[in-house]
Order: sequence, then C-alpha cells, then structure tokens
Amino acid sequence: MKLTTMTQVTIDGVMQGNGGVTDEDRRNGFERGGWARGAGDDETKAFINQTYKRADAFLLGRRTYELFAGSWGSLTIEDVPGWEPVWRALDTRPKYVASTTLADPAWSGTTVLSDDLATAIADLKAKLGGELQVHGSGALTRWLLENDLVDEMTLIVVPVVLGQGARLLPDAGPDLALDLIESRVDSKGVTIQVFRPAGRPQYATVDERGLRLEAAPLTA
Repeated sequence: MKLTTMTQVTIDGVMQGNGGVTDEDRRNGFERGGWARGAGDDETKAFINQTYKRADAFLLGRRTYELFAGSWGSLTIEDVPGWEPVWRALDTRPKYVASTTLADPAWSGTTVLSDDLATAIADLKAKLGGELQVHGSGALTRWLLENDLVDEMTLIVVPVVLGQGARLLPDAGPDLALDLIESRVDSKGVTIQVFRPAGRPQYATVDERGLRLEAAPLTA
C-alpha cells in the first residue's frame, strides 16, 4: 500500500488553522486561522475530491483526527454539497490514528495505533495495492518523512504569508531531496505540487582555489 500525504500550506510554510473557521486551532496564540477558506478554484476542488476518492484508508494524527471527527464525522452527505467524495471516503474507509492518548474513539471505522507505530505502519504498507492517505497531521507527517515511510507528498500552497503559526517542516532536521512528479497552478494562484522522496540532496562543492565543482551527494 502506498503511503501519501496531502497538506495545505502558506507561502511561509504554515499549516496551522487552515480550516473554515478562525478559531479552529488557537495553539500558542495563533489568531490567523481560516486562511485556506475560499482558496482554490473548481479544478483544485476537483483534485482534492479525486484524491480522497482513491484512498483505501486514512492515517491521521490525534489532533487532525479530532478536528475531522468533530466536523466531517458529525455531518451527513446532504451537509457537504460539492464535497461528497471527501465525506463518503472519510465515512466509509478505515481510519487509523497515531496516538498514545486517544481512547475509545466514537467515529465508526477508527483504529488507534498506540504501540510500535513504525511496525504498525509497515504492516499497513505491506498490504498489496491501494493508498494509505495522511491529511494535515503535521507532527505525524514529519515523523513519517524522518523515517522514510512516505512514498508521495502533495503540497497545496495557498498564496498568503501569515508570519505566525506552526509550520509543516522544522527549522532544523534531516535533509531530503524530492522529485517533482506533478505540478499545476489554478486561476486563484493556488499551486499543487506532488513530490516523490528521492534520498538525500546534492550540495555544491569547491576546490582548494574556491572554484565551484559539480554538485555531489553529501556523505555521512
């Protein structure tokens, strides 16, 4: 099973509080929520719908799971005109939550992965075919990248700079090269970029005279 991630981010890499209400996530004094509301045109909306539609299962962090359960999980298909594929996928496909604190989840089809997360995810990925999707879930996405468990990463970049909020990637951490396999920009300036992890980046080197040589992979 292929593990993929999809994250909405701002130009400055913020992923916090992207939803439709300003008070969705106020951690650490964040007050600029709802920045993704109304972003993206019909083509971007169709891309998101199609992505959810092809999911065979979902893997979520606890915070994202609780936000989804409190919104999508409490709605009916009549409540989500235009987003029926998203609702149907979340309602009917298995949902796995990476959490050591969540107990007795009420959303039907939910399994909590509380012990030996790496083994549990490896077992899910070992299943033949299909797609295991991660949406939002910043801490989980970072952990998956650090542990080389991501097969494909989609970034939906909204053209706004927030200047505050939790970012998808840390200021310091492991380096990663990415191959771009798909890119598009919609009529509202929202870009969609699909990447495949490609090992470690290459860095330019210089000789004893200070002249730049061909880029070479960084060795340990």
